[in-house]
Amino acid sequence: MKGYMQVLTTVPSADEGAALALSITSERLAAGVQIVGPIRSVYWWQGSLCDTQEWQLVIKTRHALFADLERHIRANHSYETPEIIATEILKGSDGYLSWISAETQRTDAS
Repeated sequence: MKGYMQVLTTVPSADEGAALALSITSERLAAGVQIVGPIRSVYWWQGSLCDTQEWQLVIKTRHALFADLERHIRANHSYETPEIIATEILKGSDGYLSWISAETQRTDAS
């Protein structure tokens, strides 16, 4: 069985979220990306407490693609230090996991 994961990142606008989601899926780094938002984020950044509006991307992919996905997010994200958090999918329906595999195969040419 191939390992599957869900990767989270946040962006400052719906437009950036849509552009990033489209580029990730176009490159076959994920089978799909959901854009959730707006959400309210409260966090520390460079010594200041921030309270901002963001959009969260929920990215469905395989373990084998994480390094390329991380590079892609860093290269196409407006934040200096973007959130990139991966959570392993321990279980899922056979059909759904097969869909992730099928839609991300073209990227594994290396």
